[in-house]
Amino acid sequence: MGRRFLAVCALALCLGGTATAAVLHIAADPLEPQEWWLAKVGADPAAAPPPGVPITIVDSGTDPTHPEFAERPDTTFLNTQTTSGTREFHGTFVASVAAAPENGIGMVGVYPTAALQLFDASPVAGPPSAAAAGVDAASQHCPGVINLSFGGTSPDPQLDDAILTAVHNGCLVVASAGNDGNVGSPITYPASYPHVFTVAATDENDAVASTSTSSPATDVAAPGVDITGAVPLDHNPAGYEKGSGTSFSAPIVSAAAAWVWTLRPTLTVTQIAAVLREGARDIGPPGFDNASGWGIVNIPASLTAPAPPPDPGEPNDDISQVKPGQLFELGEPPLTTTTKPNGRIAATLDAAEDPRDVYRIWVPAHKIVRVAVTAGGRAAARIWGPQTVSVTSESNAERRRDLRGQSIHALKKGFAAYVEVLLTGRSTDASYVLTVKAAKR
Repeated sequence: MGRRFLAVCALALCLGGTATAAVLHIAADPLEPQEWWLAKVGADPAAAPPPGVPITIVDSGTDPTHPEFAERPDTTFLNTQTTSGTREFHGTFVASVAAAPENGIGMVGVYPTAALQLFDASPVAGPPSAAAAGVDAASQHCPGVINLSFGGTSPDPQLDDAILTAVHNGCLVVASAGNDGNVGSPITYPASYPHVFTVAATDENDAVASTSTSSPATDVAAPGVDITGAVPLDHNPAGYEKGSGTSFSAPIVSAAAAWVWTLRPTLTVTQIAAVLREGARDIGPPGFDNASGWGIVNIPASLTAPAPPPDPGEPNDDISQVKPGQLFELGEPPLTTTTKPNGRIAATLDAAEDPRDVYRIWVPAHKIVRVAVTAGGRAAARIWGPQTVSVTSESNAERRRDLRGQSIHALKKGFAAYVEVLLTGRSTDASYVLTVKAAKR
């Protein structure tokens, strides 16, 4: 009869500080009773919204012949899928955890009715160009959620640029934290890149898994121990296995993010990340910690969490992200222009997620431009000259040429310059107001 849920009691459950009516229902898919993680994140698949904000899985291929995907509605294979290589069961598993349909077969995903897109970047964590191509393909469908359940200890500039482009286009990029908690938690990519939403793993007792990589980049946690998922039939004729790792925590969060964003479609990418953090159910030490971030993702609480003001212009961490003709064709609009010599903007910084903001400004002929930041001492501003290539990697000689402090002077001809806003070290985050003013002296 499909899923039929019975509202037979009004017992209140406290999920991340939000009271939610308990609902009993009969599982339609036979493995659903084993899916302990659904209740942990406040997911009732029977109450999932219709397709909305898409989830894109960039991973090894997803088996299109598997019963969970062969006739699944709202499913788009963005390229040819293969599942025959070593560990190429991974993509099918990840996709099923996020969005296996409610079809009376096997299991059900966190968001079973989601619009699902699949990109085969085999092998998992393989050629960087494949993963970057997948992120680029997903970036054509923003707003959306892009799931990256892979990682390594070597940074990849090509993948980093693809992620920045996705965020610029309005997509949330979710990545697994890594499974090196028992070997010192080395820095892992893409999880540690700024603007990536990073997910740790927990067990059935809400403890962080010992293998889950701990990092200041962690945003939230989600179940990642003894997770049931679909696998290609040529990998296991049964079609399902159990697995553990942050690879399977990430799609739970990706599904939660798409669910919340579908029901809160006016949120920006920075705001959806913020309400997921705000709604998380805290575990371990109060507040943020490197192991679990802000806590276990919680769909009901994130649906009602207050959204902060938008953080404009992201990503804008360096010159290449704001100057036209570089990473983004149009760059970012300048804060001041020839016709608007003064400007003001409010934004935020975070040491792990958004360490600095860079803005283009115009310095009018015969004028001095000065900058000031109001942030309670948590942030400061400085001006860089027109020849600046990067605020993070210039040589000492280039810095002496380009770094101008809090004012800059144009003579007979005006020019473009840059303002950098950065943390002072007094806090790991800051809300600030930047003011730019031009005067004759």
